[in-house]
Amino acid sequence: IIPSRLAAERLPNKPLILINNKSLIMHVYEKAEKSKIGKVYVATCDHEIAEEVKKNGGEFIMTSTKHTTGTDRIFEATQKLNLKDTDYIINVQGDEPTINPMDIKNLNKISKENNLSISTLAHEIINEEDYKNENIVKVLTNDKISNVAPQKALNFCRKIDIKKNDNIYHHFGVYSYRLNALKQFVNLQKSKNEITQKLEQLRVLDNNLKINVVLANHYSIGIDTKKDLDECTKLLNK
Repeated sequence: IIPSRLAAERLPNKPLILINNKSLIMHVYEKAEKSKIGKVYVATCDHEIAEEVKKNGGEFIMTSTKHTTGTDRIFEATQKLNLKDTDYIINVQGDEPTINPMDIKNLNKISKENNLSISTLAHEIINEEDYKNENIVKVLTNDKISNVAPQKALNFCRKIDIKKNDNIYHHFGVYSYRLNALKQFVNLQKSKNEITQKLEQLRVLDNNLKINVVLANHYSIGIDTKKDLDECTKLLNK
């Protein structure tokens, strides 16, 4: 399920921006489809996004305009799909057009094999300036991550001192949830850390729940700014 809405502050109408003559939301949708692990839906409150998905042969679920997080939007979509508590849902953020389908597929595989309630992807940090780039979310783990052995997330942050910890990675906006864990997540109160950092995953850690981290083999970049958009276009053209 891909949560998507038009009301982005820094890059207005972001999901409909064209990259190489294809909208951002359809780049993400096609990457999710190529993972071949289940049906793909866009969860949105905006009819313009729904129309864009529909005209390109995709599926969508209309959700409330009142959601303040993508996770809440995803949870509403799961309720409309009548899923079971033991079902797994992959959340691919709608601004991750360079995400590799094989990384999505591997996250799903590792999560199911290890019976993980909540898990996510991260990659080695490539550029030193990324440590201080607030648009690139960092995750700290208890041990070195790999693409076969998940590790526990200790913290998520936007800025961090270089080499303060050996196990710091570039976090991707892709999650796997078992539905009962997602239900527990959305029923928790927002934490102070979450509100301050604008990172909803901190709500999970602040309530002593676990997020496991799996290594992504391929670099990806989420789009928050015009600079991200330019970098993403370069990556796609490679």
